[in-house]
Amino acid sequence: MLWLLILLPAVAGLVCIISRNSSLSRSILLGVAVTHFILVIRCWMTYTRPEILPEWLGLDDAGLLFLGVISLTFLCTAFYAHGYIIREGLAQTKDMEEGFFFKNSPDAMFIGCLLFFLSTMTLVTMSLHLGLIWVAVEATTLSSTPLIYYHRHHRSLEATWKYLLICSVGIALAMLGNFFVVVAGTGIGEHGVHLSLEALSTHADLMNPAWLKAAFVLCLVGYGTKIGFVPLHNWMPATYSEAPSLVAALLSGALKACAFLALLRIHQVMIAAGLGETSRGLFILIGIVSLATAALFIVRQADFKKMLAFSSVEHMGILALGVGVGGAGIFGSMFHVVNHSLAKTILFLAAGNIVSVYRTRQDKEVRGLLYSQPMTAVLWVIGALAIVGAPPFGTFLSELTILKGMIYAGRYALASAYLLILGIIFAAMSASFFPMVFSKKPEHEHVADSLEPLGTDAPEPMWSILPLVFMAAGILVLGLYMPPFLSDIFHGITLSLGGE
Repeated sequence: MLWLLILLPAVAGLVCIISRNSSLSRSILLGVAVTHFILVIRCWMTYTRPEILPEWLGLDDAGLLFLGVISLTFLCTAFYAHGYIIREGLAQTKDMEEGFFFKNSPDAMFIGCLLFFLSTMTLVTMSLHLGLIWVAVEATTLSSTPLIYYHRHHRSLEATWKYLLICSVGIALAMLGNFFVVVAGTGIGEHGVHLSLEALSTHADLMNPAWLKAAFVLCLVGYGTKIGFVPLHNWMPATYSEAPSLVAALLSGALKACAFLALLRIHQVMIAAGLGETSRGLFILIGIVSLATAALFIVRQADFKKMLAFSSVEHMGILALGVGVGGAGIFGSMFHVVNHSLAKTILFLAAGNIVSVYRTRQDKEVRGLLYSQPMTAVLWVIGALAIVGAPPFGTFLSELTILKGMIYAGRYALASAYLLILGIIFAAMSASFFPMVFSKKPEHEHVADSLEPLGTDAPEPMWSILPLVFMAAGILVLGLYMPPFLSDIFHGITLSLGGE
């Protein structure tokens, strides 16, 4: 079944590209998304925690959790994408210059890359070998890069190259980190230590600690570039702003989870080697710096899609803080992975609905959203409340659990700074997002005739609403009830990362 989860979207993506048929490709996209999600559910139902990890491919607690997050996020964005591609009419748009990648078969190429993206992200979650993890993360970069260039604008091209170059430099540093792990294991056995997680964990106490620490730093910088830790985040505002909203949702809700999982793998090796304090300290440092920097940019940001990008920086910092403080913080961090993916997917897809009508990303130019797009407005408010950690949504509980971990660990200064920064971000995002919804629509405001039928009086299509409703229901339920199977997985990951 594991191979089927990887190969199904890859083969389907190849069929889409070869067929060059837009309607067939959209049907394939939906079919693969649903099938992949069903197979993942089956993996959850039949999962048993392995006593010994395989050398290359397999699922442990962390892999299963992140696989579920990725599959759910992709399922919702696939339904959104089906209508989005028709609405944008990329193949028929006359005023758009021909693109080198999407020429002649834009929709099929785009959908093919989406499916390749799903395949590579799935491979990341199942990889239990540091070398294979590196290959899979690099493959996610290559498969997602063409998606950013969807609109074929010069700004899209600039964002695409920035994403490709910066993330490639980061992944090169992560590869160097793998080389350092090899050096750290030199002399163990006849050929050195194998890079599988099982072998590394077994022989970690025999590895050279200096080389292993250096390897973790390189991996933190390398994978941290993909995650969006400060100061490695500068590709995110342009990329999230210029990419289609559904692509931005996948980059924020799914891809970041993959990169974070890759970093957790090397953190597991550090813990097995007795160097957990070093890696946890670095997690706390980069987490609080990312959190504080994100707050500064959110306060002054007028582009609401860029604000969502900096919000992703903030939440990656929260994840790092949770892992860094350990104990209950790890549990909260894993819970927050799920909540962040749900909330950010809602917001990016809702942002796509807003941009389609108002043709702007400036928050001050969007007014009367409750009157022009009432369903999107409600979902926008739900997403905004969730992302700032307001009750009764799941993000409130996960952020509270991370705070509890800080207090249990005696890190009172860190907890105070954490609360202060979250308060600033809450105020800044509320001041930006809520006036977009509740301000009275000016009588003179209108949408240009050239934008019809996407004007403010057009009904909201169900494909643009139902995926968001599904995600909103999920994050609300998680704020009220913790399913036992999720709690068990969170506890398993906590134990594997040195918690209790």
